[in-house]
Order: sequence, then structure tokens, then C-alpha cells
Amino acid sequence: MDASEVIEAYVAEVAARLPRAQRVDVAFELRALLAEELQEKATAAGRSADAAMATEMLRAFGRPADVAARYRPTLTVIDPADGHAFVRATLIGLAVIWTLGLLGRLGGPLDAPGAWLGVLAAWWGGTVLPSLWWPGLLVVGFGLAAWGRRRRPQRSDWQPRAQGHVTGGRAGLALALVGIVLGVGVLLEPRWLLDAVFGGRAAPAAYEALTYTDTFRGRQAPWLLVLLLANLPLLGTVLVKGQWTPFLRRVQTGLSLATCAAMMWTVLDGPVFLGTASDRLAKPLLVIITLASLLEIGLRHYRGIKRTPKALVQG
Repeated sequence: MDASEVIEAYVAEVAARLPRAQRVDVAFELRALLAEELQEKATAAGRSADAAMATEMLRAFGRPADVAARYRPTLTVIDPADGHAFVRATLIGLAVIWTLGLLGRLGGPLDAPGAWLGVLAAWWGGTVLPSLWWPGLLVVGFGLAAWGRRRRPQRSDWQPRAQGHVTGGRAGLALALVGIVLGVGVLLEPRWLLDAVFGGRAAPAAYEALTYTDTFRGRQAPWLLVLLLANLPLLGTVLVKGQWTPFLRRVQTGLSLATCAAMMWTVLDGPVFLGTASDRLAKPLLVIITLASLLEIGLRHYRGIKRTPKALVQG
């Protein structure tokens, strides 16, 4: 093969990896580019171009598959701007699925030899591996969103917002206040739920199942009640101001950490309800709430922006 035939073979391999509508134009452009580059190389070497020189040049130019990728239209499933959001949603979703799956398998006795290994094996096969549907679902969702934005590009609707603005607006804060009030009601007397649902006609066993133990009433319940009530003026202040100040954020973080500590104390100290089934349900829920709260605190701290770089502070 002479030099032109080497170039032609290379161009053919590149063009074969491109959509049919691009092949002729790309082949023409690439053939001219490589011929010009080979001529410059031969002139610099002071001799005529041959097959060996052309092969050496093309190896340095790149594999045909890599060169074709430069001409092929970019296929973006997830927009780069959505990359971090996709990873974050994937990790959080998997953590929730795995945690719930593990807690669901801790209901049986664990004192038998090899019980923990059996639980972990069942958790791996029954929760971890099947949970891969979640990243797949996210890929489809983010991919459709990216496709929609490319099909119908929109002008940016960005608007400046004050630092510490309330994410989700005042409606989200109002819902949080309602949730805390309901939580206070459940903490004071959970059996009102049965009255609300069954109109006071629930079975006596159901009322007993939702009766707090004396230990919980005397130890953790007062602390949890105080911490929940302390959130009402905090969120009320933010609702009126419409934004979080640094001081209010510090107060919120302190209350959240104290609440997490109280909930873990509750989980580890003894039964919460007289009914065994109710107690087994309540404690995993407290663990999930604690983990979610700690995750929210960690993400807020991680995403926070300090006004002065760390290097300048240390200097």
C-alpha cells in the first residue's frame, strides 16, 4: 500500500462509524486534512511520504473510533448540569432503600449462631441487588428531562433571592408547623388516632398497643416534647421573616441534634409502647427519622458557602 491508500483505509474506518448522512462530508474533510498533514511531515523529513510514514502519523492522530467520536453528534443522556443532582439522588435513594430493607429483616431472633450472616445474606439478595431499579429509573427520568430541554430550550427564569431564603416558600414551612403540632399530639396521647379513625370503637387491644410505657413517659417523652415545642417559635419566626438568618440556622441545627440524641436514647433505652408489635414499628421509624435528620444537617453544612476561603483564614 502506498501513503494515499493508507490514508484512504483510515478514512474508511472512521466514516463507517458515523451516521450515513455525515459520511461523505466527513470523509472528504478528513482525507484533505490528513493528506495536508502528511505532506507537511514529509517536507519536514526531507523525503517523500510512504506507507510507513503515513501509518506512523495516523497512529499518532488517534484510533478511528476516537476520531469518529469527534465528528459524531454528542449523545448526552444526563446533562452535565444534572450530574451532581443525579448522583445525590441515587445515593440518598439507595441509602433509604437499603436501610428500610435491613430494618425489615431485623425483626427475628438474632441470638442463634450465624443469624447475622443469614440476615445480611437475605438483605443483600433481597434488597441491595434488586434496588438497582432506582438508578435505572433516575437515568430514564433525567434523560427525558434533558431531551425535553434540548427539544424546547427556554430562557433562564433566574431571579435574585436573599441569602437564606426559605426553600419551597412559606407553604412548606406552614406544612412543617402542622407536622410538628401533629407530632406533639401523638407524643401527648397517641390513642387519639384510634378515636379519630374508628370513632372510639377500636378494640381494647388496639388501645393497649398504643399505650406508652411508664419508663418512656417518665424519661424520654418530656425531653422530646420540649424539643418539639421549641421548633414552633423557631419556624414561626422564619415564616414571618421569610428567610433563615445565620443565628436561626444555628438554633435549628442545635435543636435537630438534640432531638436526634433524644430519639436514639429512646431507641436504646427500652420499650416505647406496651404492645410489642407497635414498639417494633416505632423504633425503626425513629431510627429512619434520625438518619434523615443527620443527613439533612450534613448536606446543609456541605453545601454551605463561607465568605472567606480557608487558606486566607489560616494565613
